[in-house]
Amino acid sequence: MLAAKVKQKTALKERLIRYGKLPVHIAIIMDGNGRWAKKRGLPRMAGHRAGVKTVKKIVRAAGDLGIKYLTLFTFSKENWRRPKSEVGSLMRLLYETTKREMGELNENNVRLITTGKVEELSAKQRQILKEAKAVTADNTGLTLNLALNYGGRDEILEAVKKIAQDCKKGRLKSSEIDEAVFSRYLFTKDLPDPDLLVRTSGEMRLSNFLLWQTSYTELYITEVLWPDFTEEDFYSAIWDYLNRERRFGRINSG
Repeated sequence: MLAAKVKQKTALKERLIRYGKLPVHIAIIMDGNGRWAKKRGLPRMAGHRAGVKTVKKIVRAAGDLGIKYLTLFTFSKENWRRPKSEVGSLMRLLYETTKREMGELNENNVRLITTGKVEELSAKQRQILKEAKAVTADNTGLTLNLALNYGGRDEILEAVKKIAQDCKKGRLKSSEIDEAVFSRYLFTKDLPDPDLLVRTSGEMRLSNFLLWQTSYTELYITEVLWPDFTEEDFYSAIWDYLNRERRFGRINSG
């Protein structure tokens, strides 16, 4: 049974590699940790810890495929509204995971970066993220982008404020502002827009995630809860993407 499953997973992976036109940037809304735990009569943090194991599997799978960028919605600005005990536990989990995994990320040639207002996290949290980013800074494989203390509307408002300041100081003319210029003021200025956005647990919304960047991103929604999301599920999402026709508003010439 296990051998057959491994064989199937390998076949899916090889089929994707042979296809050759993989998405450059994949973003994931990792949803369903709490529901996963509730279904099993476990505390919510058990679901979050199970979700970390899934993160590790998917990061490895993305790197093996040659995906260049993987953005994970790790902690939103709205998540601060959760009970203080859960927020504190999530922050400890983030710290523990970053400290534990930075060595393996480095060994696997993964570069770690963050998107969002990381400066609003605790000093301890900022320091471990700074260390992990420094350790992996020169890696040339997968870029793993953690969206932390991130909100799409907040990002856009921050960009508008910075543009207004630069216009006021004469660094920028209003006539020069176009989509390319605006994008350079976003938190993700150094990243390409996602080609594929995966959301687990079946929810049909963006949840304030990468609102500007996902204008033409292909969406893939699965009912699978994040802790149950496997490499095969990841490969299936990519295969579904590869079998779509991306027209970007154009009409198919055929």
